[in-house]
Amino acid sequence: MTSFSPLPYATIPAGDEALRSEVKAFLAEALAAMPPEKRARSWMGSDPAFSRALGRRGWLGLSLPKRYGGAERGFFARFVIAEELLAAGAPVAAHWITDRQSGPLILRYGTEAQRQSYLPKISAGEMFFCIGMSEPNSGSDLASVRTRAEPLPGGGYRLNGRKIWTSNAAICDAMIALVRTSGTIEDRQRGLSQVIVDLKQPGISIRPIRDLSGDAHFAEVTFDDVVLPADALIGEEGAGWEQVNAELAFERSGPERILSSMVLVDTWLGYLKSLPARSRDDVVLVGRLAAHLASLRALSLSVTASLVAGDSPVVHAALVKDLGTTYEQMIPAAISAAIAADPEASPPDALMRTLAYTVSMAPSFSLRGGTREILRGMIARGIGLR
Repeated sequence: MTSFSPLPYATIPAGDEALRSEVKAFLAEALAAMPPEKRARSWMGSDPAFSRALGRRGWLGLSLPKRYGGAERGFFARFVIAEELLAAGAPVAAHWITDRQSGPLILRYGTEAQRQSYLPKISAGEMFFCIGMSEPNSGSDLASVRTRAEPLPGGGYRLNGRKIWTSNAAICDAMIALVRTSGTIEDRQRGLSQVIVDLKQPGISIRPIRDLSGDAHFAEVTFDDVVLPADALIGEEGAGWEQVNAELAFERSGPERILSSMVLVDTWLGYLKSLPARSRDDVVLVGRLAAHLASLRALSLSVTASLVAGDSPVVHAALVKDLGTTYEQMIPAAISAAIAADPEASPPDALMRTLAYTVSMAPSFSLRGGTREILRGMIARGIGLR
């Protein structure tokens, strides 16, 4: 018996789709002077002022209730805005994780005091969260968490341990960390909880990790006897595994798992249009990229509809992430081969810089949000093969 079943085909409601033209117009003006190699960074490119500008327009916290500063528009509205931001290459890293998963997580599992404290700031682009999941020497084994939050006699916790590959920790105000509040590593999923950690308090050190492009959006975060108040806990103590898997459905299924290489595609298409003639192979590649994108987008929209319905489509989200990052990695390789196939070609410098950046970052696409091997294991279990 399998727990996996196809999701119904979904479309974006007309009211949410109507947001698209307004967002396009805003981005055309806001990004007019930004070169493509800069825009290619998109959800790894940080600009807090840009994030706050989105907040002023009501384009953050789209799925959050109005009483918490949100737009109460739902996940389809966010899908439209996310697509346009990523396709244009907007610098969204400051708010991306916060808006995508931290806000919905706090709304679903947080106390009323936590919702009132954090959600209005998230919606305004005034508070940014990172997520503390991966740890040194653990690979992709999320259940092997060693970072401990020991309960204190008078309430609260004492936090010790390390998190690694934490995106944007250096620019964030707080972390939502998966930690062990009871038991040992042998207990695996049992005894795990999620806590909110103020990254500016004593006992926390953040060490940047530079990638192949020279950027340092990753970091290693160390906790040394950090004292957390009792209200740092999100949800129930010991329920962290269920909560973090619900959170990962938001992380793995959105347009960012499809569109990371799209600025490169757009720049390459602009180059092709400038040529007096195009080769048959180039035309075939354009069709191939478009067909893959249409299929993946349909799957991602179906997962969004499932989230709207209140479900937790963990396996389907893993499928979007696995297929989507394979597509994202295929794009720079295919475009590199297409350019190399024409020895007479003289592609513009901006295209080649954009290609160089995307090639350097492509290996990370299948790592962030869960490695390909872990995701395929989840999918295999979901369809009854494991």
